[in-house]
Amino acid sequence: MRDDGTIIELTPPDIAPYRQGNTGIPYVTTLESGRPGPHVMINAVTHGNELCGAIAVDFLFRSAIRPASGALTLSFANVAAFAAFDRRRPLASRFVAEDFNRLWDPATLDGSRQSSELQRARALRPAVERADFLLDIHSMQHATAPLMLAGTLDKSLALARAVGMPEYIVRDAGHAAGARLRDYAAFADPASPKTALLVECGQHWSRSSAELAIATSLAFLAALAMIDPALATRHGVARSAAQRVITVTETVTATTASFAFVEDFTGLEILPRQGTLIAHDGDREIRTPYDDCILIMPSRNLSPGQTAVRLGRFSDGAR
Repeated sequence: MRDDGTIIELTPPDIAPYRQGNTGIPYVTTLESGRPGPHVMINAVTHGNELCGAIAVDFLFRSAIRPASGALTLSFANVAAFAAFDRRRPLASRFVAEDFNRLWDPATLDGSRQSSELQRARALRPAVERADFLLDIHSMQHATAPLMLAGTLDKSLALARAVGMPEYIVRDAGHAAGARLRDYAAFADPASPKTALLVECGQHWSRSSAELAIATSLAFLAALAMIDPALATRHGVARSAAQRVITVTETVTATTASFAFVEDFTGLEILPRQGTLIAHDGDREIRTPYDDCILIMPSRNLSPGQTAVRLGRFSDGAR
């Protein structure tokens, strides 16, 4: 436990054995089935302090998971930030210089700007472009229910439903600060069959986030017929009884360094009345735009240009 009371239940796995890989890209390994099929990618540590993805990918390696068809790529993204993880300051290793998950548009990747994260994103780019389906594993600041972020396209929603977990699927367009890995290129093209999902597995250092990361990875592979569904079942993977879809209608971006919520929101609060005050951004009041507004992933420690919270509502017809 840290001095501020944060309980860290997870221990980062040793990923050094995976450094060499077999793709020419450090920490990226492709497993070939020798049979026709899709190229599937499961990615961990887009953010260096989010340990559950590394635990899940390590689990897949140690379990000798092999694709039944096509190819499976297992990758560790921001390994420099992951290597800097310190239990005494666990939030400090989210990234080295900039957010790895705001760089995924061609203009940025092809531009002249340099950083540790851009260097790694450019190296990882060929592996991402080979993938037909991508699962990017994340975790969250608050101890709230896990979320599957499916973007805005129907193809991603269909894949999220096929995976069958977690309970909440969020349809959102991403961040003003830059494009996410799951929104890169063909993944965000409605004319392409390539599809990506981003799973938020729960609080960063909760044991349950690692369990959910493993379960979602297996469910993702089973949904794509990459493994025998019985294998997922043997590991206790079970579909959510009824998934709920939340559509984001507004992303609130902090414009001042004094952005502050009026309450200690943690996410998935449903505020019943339109116009409810939720935050101050300098002199600007942030209020709910409609009744039954859902707050999604409110963020701490904000600076201008970062996403403070997303506002959405259920769009699956249920209440």
